[in-house]
Amino acid sequence: MFIVNQTVPRALAALGYSQAEVDKIIAYIDTEKTIIGAPALKSEHLNVFACSMGDNAIHYLGHVKMMAAVQPFLSGAISKTVNMPEEATVEDIEQLHIDAWKMGLKAVAIYRDNCKVAQPLSMAKKEVKGESSEVAAHVPVTLAEVDEAVHETVMLRGAVRRELPMVRNSKIFKFTVGGVRGYAIVGEYDEGKPGELFISSAKMGSTLRGLMDAFGVSVSYGLQFGVPLKNYVRNFTSTSFAPSGITDDPEIRTASSIIDYIFRRLGKTYLSFDDQLEVGLASIEDMPENQTSFLDDKVVVDESLVPEEALSAEPVETVAASTAPSPSVSQKAQASESQPRKSHQVADAPLCFNCGNQTQRAGSCYVCTACGSTTGCS
Repeated sequence: MFIVNQTVPRALAALGYSQAEVDKIIAYIDTEKTIIGAPALKSEHLNVFACSMGDNAIHYLGHVKMMAAVQPFLSGAISKTVNMPEEATVEDIEQLHIDAWKMGLKAVAIYRDNCKVAQPLSMAKKEVKGESSEVAAHVPVTLAEVDEAVHETVMLRGAVRRELPMVRNSKIFKFTVGGVRGYAIVGEYDEGKPGELFISSAKMGSTLRGLMDAFGVSVSYGLQFGVPLKNYVRNFTSTSFAPSGITDDPEIRTASSIIDYIFRRLGKTYLSFDDQLEVGLASIEDMPENQTSFLDDKVVVDESLVPEEALSAEPVETVAASTAPSPSVSQKAQASESQPRKSHQVADAPLCFNCGNQTQRAGSCYVCTACGSTTGCS
C-alpha cells in the first residue's frame, strides 16, 4: 500500500498553492512515487519536501547536524537512525561517526539502503520519461554546492545566547531588607520577559556589593542562555543569611535574605499564577478572578450556546445534596491538605527580630508566640 504523506497537502497549502494545484501534485506523487517533476511545483520549494530516502533525499550529514543541534539540551543520547545511500562506502561510514563525535553526539545509528533482503523503509523505483532532464530542471543547486553546504563546519556545542536589544525596557525595584536598602534592576526583552539582573546594595567596594554584582551578572547570562526564571525562583527563595528581616514591600513582608526577597519579587512580577503556585509563591486562595486553571468546581460556560430553558430553570436541591460530601469526609480532606502546608510555612518562617524564637504565619505575616511581636500586620 502506497500512501502520500498527509503533511504534503498541508505544506502546499501553507506555501500558497491552490486546491487544484495541490490535487495535481498529490496525484503526480501517487503515480510517479516522487515529487520531482510534479506539475505547478516551484523549484524553490523542492527542498521543502526532501525526505530521508528517494530521489529528493536529505544528505546523511543533515541528520547528524540536526541531532547535534538538539543534543546540548538533552542529558541522554538521541535514538535516531541516519539513512545512508546504497553507494555509501566503509570510509563514508567511518567519517560519519568521526563527524558525529566532533559535534558532541553521544550515539549515532546508521542504516545503509538495500543492505538487507527486507527492510521496513524502502523507496519504490519507477522509470519516468526524461527523468534525467526533469531532475536537472527542478534541482535549484549543483552537486558541488550541495557538497559544500553539507560539509560546512557548523557545530553547535551548547545553548545559543539570546542577547538583549541595544535599547531595552527595564524595571527598577527599590527594597529594604532588615534595614539594608538596595535596588534591583531587571532588563527586559521586547515581549516583557526578564533578560538581565543588576543588584545594587550596601556601599561601593564592600564584600556584599561585590558578591551581589557578580551574582547578578551570572543570573543575567543564565537568563540569556535560556534558563527559565522559574528554576531560579525555586532554588533561591528561602535562602537564609544576613541581612534579613522585615521589608518595605506590602506583598512580601519578611525575607530571610536579600536573595530571597529579590527572587520572590521577580517571581511575583514575571511568573504566571500557575508557576507561582508551583514554586510556592501563591496558594489556591490567592487565585485571581480571571484565572481559569485549577478550577475543578467551576466551569466557564458560553451562555449563548445554552438553551434559555436551562438558564432559567431552578436548581435541583436534591442533586446538590446527594453529590455533597459528608462533613466527616470534608473535614478529613481539609486536615490532610492543611498538614503539609503548615510544615512548609514553619520551615519558611523567619526568626523573631525581638527574641530570636521561631515565628508562625498569621495571615500574610508572622507572629512570635514567645514575646508576641509581629512583622507588622497581624
